[in-house]
Order: sequence, then C-alpha cells, then structure tokens
Amino acid sequence: MAPRKIIIDTDPGQDDAVAILLALASPEDVTVLGVTAVAGNVPLPLTQKNARIVCELAGKPATKVFAGCDAPLQRKLITAEHVHGKTGLDGPPMDDPTMPLQEQHGVDFIIDTLRAEPADTVTLCPLGPLTNIASAFQKAPDIVDKVQEIVLMGGGYFEQGNITPSAEFNIYVDPEAADIVMRCGRPITIMPLDVTHHALATRPRVDAFRAMGTRVGDMVAAWTDFFERFDKEKYGSEGAPLHDPTVIAYLIKPELFEGRHINVQIETQSELTLGATVADWWRVTDHAANATFMRQVDADGFFALLAERLARL
Repeated sequence: MAPRKIIIDTDPGQDDAVAILLALASPEDVTVLGVTAVAGNVPLPLTQKNARIVCELAGKPATKVFAGCDAPLQRKLITAEHVHGKTGLDGPPMDDPTMPLQEQHGVDFIIDTLRAEPADTVTLCPLGPLTNIASAFQKAPDIVDKVQEIVLMGGGYFEQGNITPSAEFNIYVDPEAADIVMRCGRPITIMPLDVTHHALATRPRVDAFRAMGTRVGDMVAAWTDFFERFDKEKYGSEGAPLHDPTVIAYLIKPELFEGRHINVQIETQSELTLGATVADWWRVTDHAANATFMRQVDADGFFALLAERLARL
C-alpha cells in the first residue's frame, strides 16, 4: 500500500514535536506534504519557528513549513505557556532553525494542495486549534469533498476538559473552528483526552527514549521531562499524557486504538461549557454519527512504536 499523504497542522508544543518526528520517521506509512503552523500553545511566530526546529532535528530540512492563522476565527488567542514554557519547546536549549519558512500562507497551501491532489488522497492531521482547517473550508468550500479523512487530537468525554472543567485546550481555543470541522461531512477520527490520558510517558518509557543514545532520543526525553512536571502535579499520575503523537500512530497502526462511530458536536454558546465536545457515546440521540471517537489505546504498543520509529532519526 502506498504511503498515506498527510498535512500536519500544528502548534508545537513538545507533544506536537514528537508527533512530527514520528511522521517524518515513517516514510513507508505517511508522506508529509507540508506542515502548517497555527497559533495555539504559543503565538504563531513561535509555532512556525518550532515546527522548523523539529524538522531540522529530524534531519528533514526539505519539509515545507507554512505559517497559518495567528488568531482564532472570532476570539482572542488563549495560549498554554504554563504547560509548554515561554517558547513552546522549553527544556533543553534549541538552535534557531536555518531552513526557510515558506512564503505562502498555510491556509492557501491547504487549499491548493487539496485542489491539486486527487480526491480522497489527502488526510488532514490537526494537532492544535482547528483555525487553519476551518478557514480553508470557509475560503474554499470546494476542497471539503476532496479530503480523505481528518484525524485530530482534541476534546474529551469521560475525561472532559483540561483547560476548563468541560473543555480540552485545542477545542476551547477556537470552538467555532471546531464546530465548522465537525459539520464538514468528511470522515473524522478524534483522539480525545480519553485516549491520551492512557498514553502516559512514565519513567521507564522516557528512559527508553534517552537510552537510544541519539540527539532525537535525548531531546524527546528532555522535552518530556519538562512538560510532565505540570501534568504529574495536576493529575497525580505517574507520567504525563503524550497527546498529539496518537494522531500519527493511528495512521501507522490503527489497531492500537478502539472507539465508536458516534455524533460529536461542539458547544459554542455557553459560558459554562464553551468548547465542550458533546459526544453521544451512548447513542441516546437520533443525531447522525459524524466522527469515530476513540476511547482506548494499547499504551505499550503505542510507546513501542514511538521508540522503534524515533530510533531511526
């Protein structure tokens, strides 16, 4: 089977960085057509810079990186430096990237790519707020039907929220964008907190990265050491959830995950539950299913895949 063509839409973030590394280490499974940065964990000037840093770390400086939207569709930007640090990739010092940022706007790249490629051959992989994807769909409605699938990290049902009691960060930052994407009518697979909170970077798993004896392994271990301090204190868990790499892992080994095809809607009005992913897990409504909402992951298999692929870089 030919590698799956993907566009990674991202706001790096240490866990975004690991997801990008996993994709770039897996050319037999995915072909990264480009990486589009969006404002989220940190502002856009940092997310586009961080995306290029990660591509260079992977030894893939020819990867095309684009800057997309610098603010949500209708709201002021909310960021997460309290988790990821002021750069978004806090931890070990990182050199500034030398590879260029593409001149084209990220939204236009998404549009042009989907128009140029055959229908049902490009998968969108959003790892942050959905602003770029929704903007592309609004600007060029003709591209929607050309999307093969959208596989995203965001939301939560049983775990509910991590930035508010009811909302996960990626969805909360731009709920209007998430609503547009959920209503697009294309196949959607969601990796919510319900999955990622079972994919914990425990000490033995982090040590396995460090034991690779490579710059990539050392960097992933150091990034994990940095951001897990927040989550371990918050959740009282033995390790931090490794959110975004689940998206790429699903494309490589979907058998690692279990979920249900159900209706998922986004709350955009309530001050109390803004950004909530209202997942009809128990199918108690007559709303048509629009997304595969994952709930379980084989965590050992997931980290084994990460270790095997990252060791290639």
